[in-house]
Amino acid sequence: MQKTAGILAALLLMAGVAQAETLTLSDSLNRARATNLGLKATSYEETMAQDQIDVARSARLPRVDLQAGYTAQQAAQGFSLGPVSAETQDPDYAFLNFSIYQTLYDFGRTKTRIEEAQLQRQAAHYGYSGAEQDLFLQVVRAYFGVLEAKKLVEAANDELAQMTAHRKTAQALFDEGVVTRNDLLQAEVRVAAARQKLLAAQNQVENGWLNLDYLIGATPGFRAELTEDFRIGGMPAAGERVDFSNRAEIQAQRQVVSIGDLAVKEAKTNYYPEFFLRLALDYQQNSKVTEPAIMSATVGFKVNLFDGLATTARVREAVKARSRDEARLRDLETRVALELASAQNDLRVAKERITVAEKAIEQGVENLRITRDRYQEKVGTATDVVDAQTLLTQTRVDYFQSMFDYQVAAARVKRAIGEL
Repeated sequence: MQKTAGILAALLLMAGVAQAETLTLSDSLNRARATNLGLKATSYEETMAQDQIDVARSARLPRVDLQAGYTAQQAAQGFSLGPVSAETQDPDYAFLNFSIYQTLYDFGRTKTRIEEAQLQRQAAHYGYSGAEQDLFLQVVRAYFGVLEAKKLVEAANDELAQMTAHRKTAQALFDEGVVTRNDLLQAEVRVAAARQKLLAAQNQVENGWLNLDYLIGATPGFRAELTEDFRIGGMPAAGERVDFSNRAEIQAQRQVVSIGDLAVKEAKTNYYPEFFLRLALDYQQNSKVTEPAIMSATVGFKVNLFDGLATTARVREAVKARSRDEARLRDLETRVALELASAQNDLRVAKERITVAEKAIEQGVENLRITRDRYQEKVGTATDVVDAQTLLTQTRVDYFQSMFDYQVAAARVKRAIGEL
């Protein structure tokens, strides 16, 4: 019966492993694009900008207004002519006003506002793309952060196993009376320290998963098998001239500069008149007159003659805002170039670190073997063994960190040129 139960348990375990979901980096990026709430919130900016286009276009359509009500007065209005007095209206009356107002020509003000709104929509679109790229980079960091943390768990497990084996050796030698109790105590302390490292590494894995789950819109308890076969190709070489036209933030800022040009143009149109057509129907209930309803048609223009120099101030403000946005564009281009150069340097250094660490691991393994043999032969000390194991563990940690730093640096290069 126990044998049958054991077989069933093994089969269930194998089935669970077989059904474990595999999560690639590409899957993670797609999940983040589809479910991340921060990115979804940013997507509303473009739809809101589209609504602003409709608002600007509304100025080309007629404005239709209707006003109606009922007025109760203390006394009716009237007039006096010598000894004769007469009322000119009823004391209480209903009224109605219906008008259609159509702008005929405003020297390009409406056209400019529509163009501004269209550029705002394009800027919002590029802003969304930039936010998406930032999210992708966060996902890359989190994804490889989990992989790195899992490797650190493996290294910590290996160190714990090695320290436990060393403790057994020290215990055996102590029992033989070959070494002092200090060697055994030192081994016990090192085992405890290795357990502490293992717990910290396991906690890092869990925290990394929580961050990754948030970014990809998964439940906090979601876990999967992560793959390490992701490679980013087609990156510019160090010193190569790069066209940053694919960088969304730069495209968005260029749209903002263009909006500044239009804002200056729009501000200047306030110096010019606006020609309009107005059709109206005015009705006022009044038993004293023969025609309570008046229909009218007006063609005219309106222009501000003096507004306290507000228009002049708005033009100056628009010019300065445009200069500010141009300076921001130049600064952004400089910062992006710096971002690319920094990422390329980190990529190069990480690649060199991988090569150095690979060689160091081989040397560390051999050093530990020799040191352990010397200790068992009563030539070396327990401190030598502990130091050799600690050095090997640190070398492995350096290798894992450099390997995943290389992947993140490659993603940063892609992010800098807007192609992640």
